[in-house]
Amino acid sequence: MKASAGGYARAVDVAHALELMAGSEGAGRFLAGGQSLVAAMNMRLSEGDMLIDISRIADLSGVREDGDRLRIGALTRHAQVGNDPMIRAHAPLLSTAVDYIAHAAIRNRGTIGGALAHADPAAEFPACALALGATMHASGSAGTRDISVEDFFEDVFTTALEEGEILTAISVPKAEPDEVQVIEEVARRSGDYALTGLCLVRRKARHRLSVFSAGPVPTLARGAMQALDAGDTEAAVEALRKEIDPPSDTQASGSYRRHLAGVLLRRAVARIEGDNP
Repeated sequence: MKASAGGYARAVDVAHALELMAGSEGAGRFLAGGQSLVAAMNMRLSEGDMLIDISRIADLSGVREDGDRLRIGALTRHAQVGNDPMIRAHAPLLSTAVDYIAHAAIRNRGTIGGALAHADPAAEFPACALALGATMHASGSAGTRDISVEDFFEDVFTTALEEGEILTAISVPKAEPDEVQVIEEVARRSGDYALTGLCLVRRKARHRLSVFSAGPVPTLARGAMQALDAGDTEAAVEALRKEIDPPSDTQASGSYRRHLAGVLLRRAVARIEGDNP
């Protein structure tokens, strides 16, 4: 099938992009890397859209330090996230996650903002953002606003972005001294979406644990986090299995995904404690 678009316009800056969106009569779609949107259009899951190309807006790309946080532009491509020295130093979870994302062609075109706004529950970056305690920065006709990552993902492919808003950046706390960040997942083949995966961050004996491909949105496993803070890995595994309700599909059953989540948590804890490379 071929994509069906209702029009195309290239925005020169964020204000222009918002103006184009306001004039699209509800049919506008922001086009960045296009790795999800164009695929949906090719399958006729999205038709007649007015494509507003934001890929050339320089202000939306790149990484910079902002006090004790790292600010990453929404148009920063996956490959850039994986190679950027500041991300490697201050948010290594994001750079490590890139190795799990699809294939080189996707990583060279896809953007971190596109992945977050698309909100695929099986994708790595949303879970990374949740584990890191990120803040999402958005712009719209009413101005700019910051959205806590814990309020951002609402349902499958659904976020807290309002109609006409654009995700401009994501900011994450810089890693503390001795902080450890790991990602674990299981997929049938390299480049496939994970059957189940998780991100684990340990900060001064406190933990943040997010699980992906185990429900409609990435899940912050608070009960498991409390058990990890108390030093009880087995209690954390049991709490995690109770906190998630994974779906069954042609790739795996819900019970198998729940089992995998426990296996991956033990593996992640072993890595953090230095028992496993």
